[in-house]
Amino acid sequence: MNPFFAEILRSIESELDRSRQTFILSNHYDQLEKQRTFVDTLLQLGADGVIMSPAIGTPPEDIVMAEENGLPAVLIARTVEGAQVPVFRGDDSYGTGLATNHLISLGHKRIAMIGGTDQTSTGRDRYQGYVAAMETAGLEVKPSWRIPGPRTKQAGFEAAGQFLALKDRPTAACCWNDLVAIGLMNGIARAGLVPGVDISVTGYDDLEEAAIATPALTTVWNGQREVGRRAARALLDRLGGQSVRASQELIKPELHVRQSTGNPVERA
Repeated sequence: MNPFFAEILRSIESELDRSRQTFILSNHYDQLEKQRTFVDTLLQLGADGVIMSPAIGTPPEDIVMAEENGLPAVLIARTVEGAQVPVFRGDDSYGTGLATNHLISLGHKRIAMIGGTDQTSTGRDRYQGYVAAMETAGLEVKPSWRIPGPRTKQAGFEAAGQFLALKDRPTAACCWNDLVAIGLMNGIARAGLVPGVDISVTGYDDLEEAAIATPALTTVWNGQREVGRRAARALLDRLGGQSVRASQELIKPELHVRQSTGNPVERA
């Protein structure tokens, strides 16, 4: 459902095609039991391995069980503490720091963080990157300026009302992903304000839609195609008997500045 994963999948498919490997796709929708059922199905089918963005709450024992039953695993986008398998993901803390520092450089002092959850490594790391940038700049981080939860355009749109009603309203919003950012900009526009002028907004992931949004979205490229390519290559190497380190490999994000950010505008 999230184009971020579609871009990762495209690279995985391309890399597997070169080795004449086919794949079966399952969306777990962050439902742990659905994920477990799919892994059980792979084991019954005699699958060679699994590339997984683990569901919220995945215990390391689930990964260990797959490995011990001959199903080598590689993780993408999220980590599972205690799971000794290769992980490929963007450097989320660094990337959110890039977006937050960009807003600070434009003169923003009141910056909200919208979306994500502490239940995932991605959510925790992105929030930590935002907090670290704010604190390094000597800016206050108000708990009320964090609106956790939204991950979709609809949720971002619905969060606009809560954001605009904040006391001492922030002049900018650092969003958890592009979908939330685009939804938030639509909500801001529906309220009669101009995103990119009245309120600056940043996204994360640099989806194809980001460049053609109105206004074009300032966002962070998170290396999703590279994540997919390296994850598929690592799994193929494991299947070929090569030694692959059970460690986390972070892809360095890049900030892409467009029209959705500008100098702060204070209005009565």
